[in-house]
Amino acid sequence: MTPTAAPAPKTDNIRTVSIVLAVLFTGMAVAQLFTYETFPSVLTALWLPGGSSFAHIMAALVVIFEVFALPFLLFMRLSPAMRVLSMVSGWLVVAIWLALSVWENVMVEIAGNSWLLGDTVHLPVGWWSVLWGIAVGMLVGWASWGMWPLKKHKHKK
Repeated sequence: MTPTAAPAPKTDNIRTVSIVLAVLFTGMAVAQLFTYETFPSVLTALWLPGGSSFAHIMAALVVIFEVFALPFLLFMRLSPAMRVLSMVSGWLVVAIWLALSVWENVMVEIAGNSWLLGDTVHLPVGWWSVLWGIAVGMLVGWASWGMWPLKKHKHKK
């Protein structure tokens, strides 16, 4: 498939929301990658089902999805399939953030570091991370609505 230009944003705010999300995703990915060798151990401290192996997989998936979400958010020329994949990656980032943040607050009382910025920046564990995930999820939904990559089919009457 040939790359196409990003759809025009539905409102003026969509471009700003997308750039803010791209900065957030980039900052978090860089922080997580900066100390990537210890990032899985931060997730292992959450006592996730599957133990250390699952923590290594989650560490990789979080960073991969954060990076894959960037082309959609930065209005890059992409094939339609890649644009959808990039948009869905943003949703998956938020879903993982929310799931791990809720798990961290409900199941683990001994973790001393929230996993959001890896082992680079130590953040306190708390319900703020769930609220953060919800807020970012709302922004991802807003950006997805404003730059929806799939064409609407008109129904014949």
